[in-house]
Amino acid sequence: MKRAESERVKTPATLYLDRHQLPYELYQCTGEIEGTAEFMANFLGVPAYEVIKSIVFMDEKHHGYMVLQHGDQTIDTKKLRKILGVKSIRPAPYEYAHKWTGYQFGGTSPFGIKADLPIYAEASIFQLESFYINGGKRGMNIKITPALLTHIGVVPISVTK
Repeated sequence: MKRAESERVKTPATLYLDRHQLPYELYQCTGEIEGTAEFMANFLGVPAYEVIKSIVFMDEKHHGYMVLQHGDQTIDTKKLRKILGVKSIRPAPYEYAHKWTGYQFGGTSPFGIKADLPIYAEASIFQLESFYINGGKRGMNIKITPALLTHIGVVPISVTK
């Protein structure tokens, strides 16, 4: 089921976008939800490449980073480590990711996060006309343009395999 604009769900992400008057379209999947980009791409009727995942990483000093990637790609952690200038990098344990973002696993969005995490995105995301990204709740995606990522200071990098 897709919700209409008038039925907006309130999450830190949608509240942030509304407060800053940034445009987005909301899509809510109800029922049995798989937390994968492929599942959401199928639900939305778009290629997984257009469904963007938000992954929280942690370095050896327990500093956090968020990286946005296409749903059909994976992050090359060696490339990411070199770009960030850190010795090691790994997906952050749930406790850290939740503390930094305020979001549950499967519902992470780059908008409205608690901590001032640096956010990076695969550079090719900025070439899309629009794409879908988590809206702050499992099964909820928002359709946005790359301009919104630029608005929050997301830095383009090339780290996918």
